[in-house]
This record gives sequence, structure tokens and C-alpha cells, in this order.
Amino acid sequence: MKKWMTMALAALMLMSLLTACGSKDGGSDAETADVDLTAFYNGLAEEYHWSEDPETSEEGDLLMSTVEGEMLESYYPGLGDIATKQLVAKMPLMSSVVNEIVLVQCESEEDATEAASILQSRVDSQAEGGAWYPESMEAWSKGSVIQQGTYVAMIASAEYQSEIEEAFNAQFAK
Repeated sequence: MKKWMTMALAALMLMSLLTACGSKDGGSDAETADVDLTAFYNGLAEEYHWSEDPETSEEGDLLMSTVEGEMLESYYPGLGDIATKQLVAKMPLMSSVVNEIVLVQCESEEDATEAASILQSRVDSQAEGGAWYPESMEAWSKGSVIQQGTYVAMIASAEYQSEIEEAFNAQFAK
């Protein structure tokens, strides 16, 4: 009888452990991940010496600007119409420098898919001549749009493309 009780308790404990490991809604890790996109961008800015303030920037810093309002609609037509929880859109002040980052958390995966399509259009447009300079077009051709559940990133960085892609994806690897 003791062996049977011990086996039953062990089985019950194992089932409770396995149940605790699953996600609540059966969704993907990206759906259950809670990523602060502003904090993620700020970490990139610190690591790669991006600044938004010419007064406090140091020599060698890349001056970045927030893309919003009419500029957001001009560069990413329709993105402003998508329901988002978070939106970080940054680009360098000098258009010949390829380092454009857009990070979005949408309300739904359908919205995220639409945002990814809009952002991919930007990458394609720049790579196919919109970036003007041959070196810039080549850098844009290596740009990427990554969707992780309701999160989307557009990364176009001549210097740090693969590092930023890996860092973004690492936010969802748990």
C-alpha cells in the first residue's frame, strides 16, 4: 500500500510540474513574452553610441531622431493606423547612414502581420533605389523584418545588422 501511495504521489507531482511548464493559453513564447521595446532600443543606443541630443552627444555618436506624425506616415504608410501597444521608430539624422530601427508591439498577430508587410515595403523600397547611394541600397538589401507573435522589428543597420537581429530574437528565447 505504501508503494502504491508513493507512486501515486510521485505521478501527481510530475503531472503538476508538467502542467506548470505550459503556457496558459497554449500560445507561442512570443505571445506570452513581455518585452519593453523602449528599454530594448535604449540598450542598443547605449551599446552602439546612438544619441538623440546633439548637446550631450560625444564624438563618434550617431545622432538619431524619432520618426512620428507625418514623417511616420510618409515612411511607413498605414503603420499609424494599426493598433499598437508600443511603437519605437528611430532613424539617423543623415539619410546616407543606414541605421533605421522600428520596433512595434501590436494588439493582435493579424495587426503584427500587417505591420510587418508595411515595414517590409520600406526595406524593399530603399533597397531598390530609394536609398539613392549604392552603399546605402546594399545595406538596405540586408535589412530585415522579424515578427515574433505580436511583436515586429524592422532592422536596417549597415554596421550592426546581425547583432541587432540576434538581440531582438533573444528577447523571445526563453
